[in-house]
Amino acid sequence: MTTSHCIGVDIGGTKIEAALVTRAAVEGREAVSFVWRERVATPKGDYEGTVHAVGELVRKLERETGVRGSIGIGAPGSVSPSTGLHRNSNSTCINGRNFREDLTRELDREICISNDANCLALSEAIFGAARGARVVFGVILGTGVGGGVVLHGRVWDGANGIGGEWGHSTMPTVEQSTLRATRCYCGHVGCREQFLSGPALEARYAQRSGRTFALSEIESAAANGDEHARDVLEFFVEGLSQSLASVCNFLDPEAIVLGGGVSNLGASIDALPARVAQLIFSDSFNTRIVRAELGDSSGVLGAACLRSLRTDRG
Repeated sequence: MTTSHCIGVDIGGTKIEAALVTRAAVEGREAVSFVWRERVATPKGDYEGTVHAVGELVRKLERETGVRGSIGIGAPGSVSPSTGLHRNSNSTCINGRNFREDLTRELDREICISNDANCLALSEAIFGAARGARVVFGVILGTGVGGGVVLHGRVWDGANGIGGEWGHSTMPTVEQSTLRATRCYCGHVGCREQFLSGPALEARYAQRSGRTFALSEIESAAANGDEHARDVLEFFVEGLSQSLASVCNFLDPEAIVLGGGVSNLGASIDALPARVAQLIFSDSFNTRIVRAELGDSSGVLGAACLRSLRTDRG
């Protein structure tokens, strides 16, 4: 049995988590366990505060464990291959900043940074629901909509550093007038994120019903016969099914892993495999559509693996 220690950091819109992870290869299978983990609130809208919070958390980890190691970081958005600046993050305070360099300086070592959806896809491909799959598409359905691709155990960043970024292409099933009127923070209109994210679904329900419900309450209301809630969930299932069918047609993954708070919807998520099967360009459907097995550990575990698994740019 061989073991190694890795440090992962998961930067989210509401929390930052750091963990020291032990990876072990036992009879050809990967096993993972947490040695230390802790999370703090993300300083919302505060770039310098975010960088400092990451540094403080990692320093505490190393002080309490006595381990100083390589660091992988998962964060929304990605680093531009042309400028080195961060872009495409729904935590907009880090866009246009030299996030990787500033974190490198704060942590006093080289880091590996990747999109948070890439980290989810990677951890689930190695340790979780997609274990054994050669081609994995990881989906985050939460406050935003993100995606990541893992090919043969490695993150596929792509030639432009945007591999898997399906949340910022045009939403199917929506009228052109609505698409044009729905502007995303990224500057485009009609992005999937503006229709399939948790806040978007809650806003859709509020617009139609006049009531402000959390997504879990919308699901309960639908089960109790609320037509507005049923319409919102049917819109979600149809839009997500068509979106995933497109992924299957161009990538044809062996597994699609769904993470984020919206993936906790019960019947709506359970309905996806049959709906997608009807929409793809094939007479059979062998892709597994599964919920993330590792829960809210997916991001930090995937980040911890980044330094030991080279990513590919295409």
